[in-house]
Amino acid sequence: MSPRPPLAGRLWYDAVFLSSFAFFTFGFSLRRAGWDRMPRSGPVLVVANHQSMFDPVLVGLASRRYLSFLARNTLFTQPVLGPVIRSLGAVPIDRNMGKDGIQAVLDALAAGRAVLMFPEGERTHTGAVQPLKAGVSLLIKRVTCPIVPVGIAGCYAAWGRHRTWPRFSPLWLPPGPNTIALTVGEPIDPARYAGRKREWVVEDLHRELAAQHAAADALRRK
Repeated sequence: MSPRPPLAGRLWYDAVFLSSFAFFTFGFSLRRAGWDRMPRSGPVLVVANHQSMFDPVLVGLASRRYLSFLARNTLFTQPVLGPVIRSLGAVPIDRNMGKDGIQAVLDALAAGRAVLMFPEGERTHTGAVQPLKAGVSLLIKRVTCPIVPVGIAGCYAAWGRHRTWPRFSPLWLPPGPNTIALTVGEPIDPARYAGRKREWVVEDLHRELAAQHAAADALRRK
């Protein structure tokens, strides 16, 4: 069985889940597909493209289990955001996925947790899936659990890094470019990457994320 957070943590996580589901469904016409593909127990590494600050919560809405997500260590020092992400089980890492970050992920997986990471290392500048950080391959080649790719679409238009405030696309109004959708892909067997070169691993994972991003974009309410 996968470890579960303490009761207070579960209640807080569940409250965030339910309120976020209503917020994104009615405020951004959220659609999601493939969430039954997420393993229900045991360690799993969830990888997703990164479009906005919404992304960790959104990927949580595409999972039937509690997720721990990786967050840049500097975010933990922010007055409001720091305590919030810590309460939701975030794991601090440096942006470039260095040795300490890799070990933090492996430790969480060894404890049977489902860990979410964004291999691009930062929010996209264009809406497309950016090149992945080179250090990602070092992690992937050491992982022994399923790797689940998740695609996010619409968040860049809704609240990309160049916008101060989010732009809504309410469910009761005609759709715009900022409607949001997520898709969960088939779990990847980590044996697929055994013996492969770093470049091959990074390129293959990038293709998986790009494919899920395209699927999510096709799913959006338009």
